[in-house]
Amino acid sequence: MGQGKARPAATAAEAQYAMDRMIAVAQFGQQDIARRLGINVTDLTCLGFLIEARTSGEALAAGGLAERARLTTGAVTGVLNRLEKAGYVRRVPDPGDRRRVTVVMEEAAEQRILEVYGPFYTRLGALFADYEPAEVAVLADWFGRATELFRESLDEIRDTGTATRPTPRT
Repeated sequence: MGQGKARPAATAAEAQYAMDRMIAVAQFGQQDIARRLGINVTDLTCLGFLIEARTSGEALAAGGLAERARLTTGAVTGVLNRLEKAGYVRRVPDPGDRRRVTVVMEEAAEQRILEVYGPFYTRLGALFADYEPAEVAVLADWFGRATELFRESLDEIRDTGTATRPTPRT
């Protein structure tokens, strides 16, 4: 397991700067991964939600996917059309409610995705192994709480409905 290594001191500002850099690299990485998989970033994000639901044993309906991805149902219809065409998902009518459609990952789709993400997850696993279990617990707690803060902030940004525009130079 972890090595119990001494960690360099860091301020909250330094940690936030490091997080911002990680997010920037991850955003560009998601674009590259999506392109390699033959889809766009929104579609890739939706695939992530579908994998997450399947891993937890949950059947995800199209409306539930729209809610998680914060997309309109019309936009999710477009996502599902593209993902079906690319061979990642299929829509299955809900036997209990014919108006609902459950989205199911194609069996080969997850393997295609893991081929791309696998090396990265292997590296992350090695990085986490460099930390003590208590440190990993702190990281997991922080990521979970930060995700909720991001969601709250995005809700606030979306609720204002206006874009911030730069002031033109004169």
